[in-house]
Amino acid sequence: MSVDTGTAPVGLFTGQHVLAELEGVDPELLDDEQFLRDTLHHALDESRATVCQMIAKRFEPQGVTVLALLSESHASLHTYPEDGSIFIDVFTCGHTAQPERAVQLLAEALKPTTQNVRTIHRGRDYSTLVS
Repeated sequence: MSVDTGTAPVGLFTGQHVLAELEGVDPELLDDEQFLRDTLHHALDESRATVCQMIAKRFEPQGVTVLALLSESHASLHTYPEDGSIFIDVFTCGHTAQPERAVQLLAEALKPTTQNVRTIHRGRDYSTLVS
C-alpha cells in the first residue's frame, strides 16, 4: 500500500543500504558507548530518519555495538577499538531518509584515516516518481 504525501508515495518497495568500514579511528571514541549513541542519533536525525528505539552493548575488554530501529528500517555500529575500526550499516526504505548523509556525518565525527563506503539500491526503482 502507498500513501500520496504530495511529493513521492510512502510505502514503496525501495530503499538504500549503505555499508561502511572506517579505519584509523581514535580507539577511545570507539569504546565510548554514550558518544556512539549520541553521534548515531544525531546523524540519523540530520538525515531525516525517524529513530524509534536505540539499544547498545559495551563489550569487555572493549568494543561497542549500537542498534537503531528506524521507522524506515535500521542502523548499526560495530566497533573494534583495538584495531581503530568500525562497521556501519544504515538501511532506509523509501525516499525520505538520507542514509548516505547519515554515514557521512558519522565519518565526520569519527575522523577516520581511511573509509570504504558502498551504497546498494534495494527493491524497485521508483526514481521517476521522485523529483
